[in-house]
Amino acid sequence: MNNIKKDFTIKDLENISGIKAHTIRIWEKRYNLLQPKRTETNIRLYSNENLQKLLNIVLLNNHNFKISKIAKMSDEELILQSRELALTISVNDEAINSLKLSMFQFDKQLFNNTYNKLLQKKTFREIFKEVFIPFLNQIGLLWQTDTLNPANEHFISNLISQKILLKIEEIQFNISNTSRTYVLFLPENEIHELGLLYLNYELVLRGFHTIYLGQSLPLNNLNYFLESKSEISFITSLTIKPYDDKIEEYFKEINDLITPTNHTFIATGNKVEKVKHLTLNSRIQLHDSIIDLLKVL
Repeated sequence: MNNIKKDFTIKDLENISGIKAHTIRIWEKRYNLLQPKRTETNIRLYSNENLQKLLNIVLLNNHNFKISKIAKMSDEELILQSRELALTISVNDEAINSLKLSMFQFDKQLFNNTYNKLLQKKTFREIFKEVFIPFLNQIGLLWQTDTLNPANEHFISNLISQKILLKIEEIQFNISNTSRTYVLFLPENEIHELGLLYLNYELVLRGFHTIYLGQSLPLNNLNYFLESKSEISFITSLTIKPYDDKIEEYFKEINDLITPTNHTFIATGNKVEKVKHLTLNSRIQLHDSIIDLLKVL
């Protein structure tokens, strides 16, 4: 736990909570809701407890609790009120906020309760597309602003992956279409696999045979499948790796591997935009997102 971020700037709080820094300052001054410490140069630094408290305040405030009323609550009452509210909501935005709380507080119970409440009104596919994907996109933004700690992301990602794996386990014997095999993997040093894991679920749900190879796979590890006489579609998802200065080289290597075969290669993720200008084999398909890919499968 030593790598967990302990201090947040007011900009971090704005990025995570969606509340403008100006508003946070007003809440501090008028209601004494947060007590940041200050650096020698008078920069506010907020603790993890401050962050958790702000997320709870935002949750209540978004559900018609006035700030003046919230300010009168003790810390214990604030936690109880926000937890009680979080356990009763199921609409998408509020559920996403609950997932944020769960992530920053390492609260497995809150995650599971939020998920189970969603299941009462949504299918698993709806939960993933309408709640998990927007939530994961917000996590990506937090990474870009250097707001999120690896420990927080690993915690919540593991909980989501457990739900996907359980759903795959339920339908693993659903194979009805053996005309094609899908081989799913992530590029070398890429570890962000939730999208690919969900795609594996969707393929199995549709009766396809899949081979899931997971994280950080060098391309030369695909040689066994490239030599296969059966029809194979390789699928990869590119979130962080390869880096921008290596992405064209990566796809040129893929092009060389695929061209002498009858196999297809499908790449999805924000990185594919970097190679759309390349002239690639027609059996290499590029999709901006998992959702876009699912529309054509």
